[in-house]
Amino acid sequence: MSVAIKNADEIAKMRVAGRLASELLDFLTPHVRAGITTGELDRIAHDYQVNVQNVVPATLNYAPPGHRPYPASICASVNHVVCHGIPGDKKLKPGDIVNIDVTVIKDGFHGDSSRMFYVGAPAIQAKRLCEVTFDAMWRGIRAVKPGATLGDVGATIQRHAESHGFSVVREFCGHGIGRQFHEEPQVLHYGRPGTGLKLQPGMIFTIEPMINAGRPGIRCLADGWTIVTADHSLSAQWEHTVLVTDDGYEVLTVSDGTPPAPAAAQA
Repeated sequence: MSVAIKNADEIAKMRVAGRLASELLDFLTPHVRAGITTGELDRIAHDYQVNVQNVVPATLNYAPPGHRPYPASICASVNHVVCHGIPGDKKLKPGDIVNIDVTVIKDGFHGDSSRMFYVGAPAIQAKRLCEVTFDAMWRGIRAVKPGATLGDVGATIQRHAESHGFSVVREFCGHGIGRQFHEEPQVLHYGRPGTGLKLQPGMIFTIEPMINAGRPGIRCLADGWTIVTADHSLSAQWEHTVLVTDDGYEVLTVSDGTPPAPAAAQA
């Protein structure tokens, strides 16, 4: 496994790209409301990326091997959609939970982040799922430091999610990121402490657990992109891009509107 170690100039550019991704989510926040379609959110996001931020929407026409080009500038995953939800004509309704996942390219570097949004007042289980997933992401982030392993990160996330009766999606994971959208390493959100890649300063990767209210099984819809829970249970995801520093970690996808770390996950 060849994992890129970023230099100071690359890290500085990743900070800029990460901040822009987070600011895009800030901008979208007031637009996520009942009655709007995910397609409208995509159009709003695309206009902001291209005409205000002067960035390239990384997801638009993204086509990894074996996939048709992704047709939108954001991913919008509603309720039982796990990830890669294609924006469309369906209107959001009160009680929905929505993950919006954005990736921007600025000066050749990628910034990648996602957040959960409530449309009106969520059901008790939906709110709890989103909160536990947020906590799990942050617990994984806190496990990042030189000498720790990716197994430490994954085990921390898995333990927290499963302790609340939820399950971790196994087929999708975090990833290294930089000049390329997806680089090594793969960052699993489950695992055993002390196993896997040992972390070094200068590594940059995403931590983006996908947690299901029911069983962990998933299936892909006919569009080739949209992933849903096999049992139709709710799913939630949060994502940050993280740098391994000399003495811990730095979250790169931060802005004025970034939800703060939960108290239980603060140092």
